[in-house]
Amino acid sequence: MFHVKKNHLLDITMLHTINQSPFQSNTFETALRFIQPGDPVLFLQDGAYTVQSSNRFADLVTELMQANPVHVLQPELQARGIGNPLDGVKLIGYSEFVDLAVEHQVNSWL
Repeated sequence: MFHVKKNHLLDITMLHTINQSPFQSNTFETALRFIQPGDPVLFLQDGAYTVQSSNRFADLVTELMQANPVHVLQPELQARGIGNPLDGVKLIGYSEFVDLAVEHQVNSWL
């Protein structure tokens, strides 16, 4: 009798970081095709515009949050004067960003 070892690499979720504004790039929409359920998504730099509650991408982000944790760097919101992120988007600081990067493989969508 032999034992099949489970491949733990398949259990690792991918942290997707998106740093481009959805108004200037299709990075977010491209990433949506590859993000798997359970993969956390982090918006940073100009990607923070994606999580504004009143923009045309709000429905896509809301749909994404049904199966994925969605984060945004709070300092990026502040630097850009974004005061109304979507409900359900977790605002994090740089130390939480580091924690996410340590816990997951990282795919940076540039």
